[in-house]
Amino acid sequence: MQNLQNFRDYYEILGVAKDAPNEEIKKVYRRLARQYHPDLNPGNKAAEEKFKDIGEAYEVLSDPAKRSQYDQFSRYWNQKGFAKGKQTPKTKQWDSRTNGRNGSTDVDPGQFADFESFINQVIGVSSRKDNNNASNTTSDPFRSPTSRVEYTVPKSPPRPTRRDIEARLTLPLEKAYQGGNERIRLEDGRSLEVTMPPAMVTGQTIRLRNQGIGGGDLYLKITVEPHPLFKLEGTNILCQIPVTPSEAVLGGQVEAPTLDGPVKMTIPQGVRSGQRFRLANKGYPSENNKRGDQLVEVQIVTPKNITNEERELYEKLRQIETFKPRADLLG
Repeated sequence: MQNLQNFRDYYEILGVAKDAPNEEIKKVYRRLARQYHPDLNPGNKAAEEKFKDIGEAYEVLSDPAKRSQYDQFSRYWNQKGFAKGKQTPKTKQWDSRTNGRNGSTDVDPGQFADFESFINQVIGVSSRKDNNNASNTTSDPFRSPTSRVEYTVPKSPPRPTRRDIEARLTLPLEKAYQGGNERIRLEDGRSLEVTMPPAMVTGQTIRLRNQGIGGGDLYLKITVEPHPLFKLEGTNILCQIPVTPSEAVLGGQVEAPTLDGPVKMTIPQGVRSGQRFRLANKGYPSENNKRGDQLVEVQIVTPKNITNEERELYEKLRQIETFKPRADLLG
């Protein structure tokens, strides 16, 4: 008796049922090929052999004709071999066009010395001589001269595509003016500490190298929040300050807020509401580090609540004042 040596159950190697569709076989092969690929398991001989077995199984089971031949042949393997020279069951005719020949032929499983010989017949590999004229029967379908598998498993994990990203950063006017360190949190969860330049304005973009995706850049688009006291007009800053009726009439020194802190300024006697005064070099810095001016607009306001003493004085003032602002209206 001659044993059917080295039989390999390709369905068991791939872990699929014998009636598994081609799509399932393809899906399982890709998963296992990635798992056992030699480039991902350097120095692991067991993984390398497993990878070869997976490839050999897929080479046969992914081809309908080869799979049919394999299924026919494997029906006899558990009979523990075939009697050499005796009549043995023949398979039905197999289409052998996948082996480079035309037509069909009867193949007798008993004519093969072992499983290796049979599988060489199926995938079209024959014995050949190496450089030392030694016989070398190639059973690896990945390295045979008539069979090739295109590996789709990358040698290393793919790097994400380099891409620039944009984020918006809203700052109060004082922070935009001063600059300095600012901690920001991005949508992807990262937290960055950024050194901001001074004198930032709405619409300005700050580039942060290598902080994007895959080594790309991050672009911070700046928005400066409206301020309750200051309004930017180019490089000038407009600010309104309230004065009392007596301050407007008598004039004198008043305090005005600026981005650098409060400063004292002198208003003339009889100042009008809406009249503007200029504080030189107290505005916003420009790109060439030159500063604009601050424009201080006077707003005369009257008190809603006054003391009895103040009321008496206002009554007396009304009786003696000579200023008649409606004289021209009455003719």
